[in-house]
Formats: sequence, C-alpha cells, structure tokens
Amino acid sequence: MLSQALAITRISVRSIPERWAPSLVIVIGLAGVVAVFTALLAMATGFATTLKANGRSDVAIVMRGGSDNETNSVLLREQSDLIELGPGIRVGADGKPLASSELMIIAELIRKDDVKNGANITVRGVEPAAFALRPNLKIVAGRNFTPGLRELIVGRGVLKQFQGAELGKTVRMRGSDWTVVGEFESGDSHDSELWTDVNVARTTFGRQGSSSVLVALDGPGGLQKLKSAMAADPRMTVDVIREQDYFDGQTKQFRKTIGFLAGVVTIIMALGAVFAALNSMYAAVAARGKEIATLRAIGFGGGSVVISVMIEALLLALVGGILGALIAYLLFNNLSVSTLGQNFTQVVFDFKVTPELVVRGLIIAVVIGMVGGFLPALRAARQPVTTSLREQ
Repeated sequence: MLSQALAITRISVRSIPERWAPSLVIVIGLAGVVAVFTALLAMATGFATTLKANGRSDVAIVMRGGSDNETNSVLLREQSDLIELGPGIRVGADGKPLASSELMIIAELIRKDDVKNGANITVRGVEPAAFALRPNLKIVAGRNFTPGLRELIVGRGVLKQFQGAELGKTVRMRGSDWTVVGEFESGDSHDSELWTDVNVARTTFGRQGSSSVLVALDGPGGLQKLKSAMAADPRMTVDVIREQDYFDGQTKQFRKTIGFLAGVVTIIMALGAVFAALNSMYAAVAARGKEIATLRAIGFGGGSVVISVMIEALLLALVGGILGALIAYLLFNNLSVSTLGQNFTQVVFDFKVTPELVVRGLIIAVVIGMVGGFLPALRAARQPVTTSLREQ
C-alpha cells in the first residue's frame, strides 16, 4: 500500500503546477493563519521576555503591603531606611547593605508616531546601589547623572519610541527642567525608563519617601529572614517579594489576554482555511477523477489513494505554514513597539519570533491540512471506478 501511495503521490505532486490556482488557495490561506498566530504570540513573548529579564532570584523588592506594582506603593522615608538595615540583605564591597530606595514618578513624553499626544513614561529615582543590583545595565553613551543635580540618563527603548530625550536635550517634567547626560541599555523593561538621583527626585516632585526598596539577598535564607523581620516590626506593613516572582506576575494578565486573542483569531481563520482546503482538494480530486479511476482499475487500492491525497494536502499545508512563519519573522521579529504596562506607563519591547512559536504554527498548519484533505481523500477512494470513468 505504501509503495502504491508513494507512486500516486509522485504523480500528484508533478501535476500541482497544472492545478496551481486551487493549490495556491490552500498555501495562502494557511500562510495567513500561521503568520497572524505567530505574530500575536511573538508580541506576548517579547513583552514577557522584556519584563522577565528584570527578575533575579537573589534580589527582592519591598513595597507597601497590598501593592501590586511600584506606582501604587508608598513607603515613608523612615520605613525605607529601616528596610535597608534589615537582616538577610547582602553587604557590598564598601561594607554597606546592597539596597536601593527607589521612587517612581510618572512623566510624559511625545511619541515619535504621534506628535500630537503625549504618553506616560517612568522616571525612576535611584540610589547608587541600584547599579550594583542591576549589573546588566550599562551606560552606552554620555555619562552617569551627578547626585544632587537635575540630570537624567535615558534608556535605549525610550529613544526608540519617544522624542525629545536625546543626549544633551533638556526635558521638561512637571514644571522642572532636566538635562539628559547619558544613555543606558539593560535589555529589560528598564530600557523604557529615565533614571535620576532619588533625593533630587524627592525634592523636585515634593515626595518624602520612596515607592520601593530593592535589596540583594544574603544567601538562600535571606528572603525569609527579611520577611520575618518585616512582619515582626509593628512599624512595617510591607510585602517582600523575590524580584523574579514580581516581574512574572506583571506579565501574567498580558500573556493571558494575548493568548486568548491569538486562540480566537486563529480558530476563526483556521475554519476559513479548512473550508478553503476542502474546496480546493475536492476540486483537485475531481480534476484527477479519470486518473485516479484508471489507477484503481489497474490494481491500485483505495487506501493508497487516501494516503496520496492526504500527503498532497499535508505538503501544501506545510508550504503554507513555512511561508506564514517566514512572513511573521521578516515583518515582526525584533519589531520595537510600546504598550501600557502594569504601572500605567509605556513599556518598550521587541516582538520575538522564537523557534517554539514557528513549530507551533507549523503544527497548526499540518492539522488544518489533515482536516482539509481527509474528506476529499475518502471521496476519491470511495468513488466507483465506472462512475469516475463515465463522468470524465
């Protein structure tokens, strides 16, 4: 049966150029399904990757109890100071705890693709230890800000999507002027932020405390030690979260939404592609009716015909899937966009068309090809030989 099926398949494949129009319908339909599916999930993957890149297992973030993100958290100055002296925090080379009280301010910049309307952007006030806590952050142009001055360093993501924050420019925020003295790159969501000295940010924007405290944990038991100390202190109502877990939670809702949207769109498009494949394969079987009937008359079995039609449908589906994945990769991979994050500020990220997404798209294409080819294959195998010859 297999040798017969392969012989029929070779004949079928050679005749595809003569039936290019219906074959093209299958290929284009499945290419569209795979391209849309891959592009949507590439967006979710890129966003999740950007935020997850922040998370480290040996670093914890301390926020006001019940706060789900840094913007909603407010810590008093006294609380921030006590947290930095808490147990379980690793000590740096200078003998001081590796901790950074950080203040989140929402400012506004003009997007490059929308010059009329501004968009929220994060200004993060940090202490010197912030750089040691984030070793992946590097200043790639200019210099670091000078403590005590209204100076900013700007993430590369901000420069991709927004205007007016280039090196040497003056940025006006809430009635105060700031000078951009450096550009940095971190490979995570901090690329979407502007950084300055936390004490200057407090003075300028009328804040006394901070939004969060980032600390380096002293060994595997550091997190529990710090949690226990904060819970035992009546002056503290805070949550201590491993940084890795914090940023994973920040992406959860976005991933669910995009995953649901990708599923719905894919199902709708897949149904259209299945009907297109059914119609095209029925037309292909009908056009080859005499050929198939002749093969069956000289001894080829119905099972061989079913297998050959299915193989043809799968080959066309695979070509369509590969084409769709290629389109998604060329158009969307590393495409830089921004969206509103959990902090109600813009997060700049790149689409990521990963090998895993390509494989999932190809599997969808193959499944659609199998469904679209099965019924026409059965019809070709069950059609009486005499009827096929007479119709032709």
